[in-house]
Amino acid sequence: MSAKRIEKDFIDKVSAEIQLLADGKDRFLVFTPFHFNDGDQLVIVLKKMGDRWVLSDEAHTYMHLSYYMDEQRLHSGNRQKLILKALSMFQVKDYDGELVIDVSDGCYGEALYDFVQALLKVIDVTYLSRETVRSTFIEDFQAFLYEKIESNRMTFNWQHPTNDPDGIYKVDCRINGKIPSLFVFALNSDTKTQAAALTLHQFKAWGVECQPVGIFEKENATTRDVFLRFNDVCDTYFTDIIKNGEEIGQYLQDYISDEA
Repeated sequence: MSAKRIEKDFIDKVSAEIQLLADGKDRFLVFTPFHFNDGDQLVIVLKKMGDRWVLSDEAHTYMHLSYYMDEQRLHSGNRQKLILKALSMFQVKDYDGELVIDVSDGCYGEALYDFVQALLKVIDVTYLSRETVRSTFIEDFQAFLYEKIESNRMTFNWQHPTNDPDGIYKVDCRINGKIPSLFVFALNSDTKTQAAALTLHQFKAWGVECQPVGIFEKENATTRDVFLRFNDVCDTYFTDIIKNGEEIGQYLQDYISDEA
């Protein structure tokens, strides 16, 4: 497959903002709109390793995270468990710190999609020290919905039963009422917002009909660039679950008011 066709596959499967740049023999730099929490872009390289094509971070992800925490903390305790789970979920291998995913059967777009998802989940370990805060927001989000919507209409942590049996692309809450169903995302970080955008891109690729809505913990829960990319796939959102609670509740009630 030519570089142009690979780039098109990346764009079709992941994002229109993907760019591919030749960087030597059998080696390409992959520029994506996804980045670390400090704004630096993810480092992704498409290259040949032996007789196979792979996507690699060339050990940059761990190195970047080590700027903000002791590297030993990445490979011990809960952080190590989260990282290993993320890598295993997306079949990413760790070669002495270099994260690599095989490009199987020429499926370049699918491989990039999975690789970005894995890297974002690895980056999310930087939020582990704030886990109590994060879990409180999720609990508050769920409690808020229980106050506004009948419980039999809601499914939390919903996954597509046929296209996603492993639960890789989850929706924080699926609400039945009108058709299509309302897919509600609880957003409190760049990583969570980027993952939600990727999930909606995947649903679009599968042809899954839905009405997405994002509920942010607070107005500055995510950076401007990440917010704009989420807004590309979800034009209905609320920027503060506390300040806008009444408006959110009214929106949810209006959406389910007419039975399908």
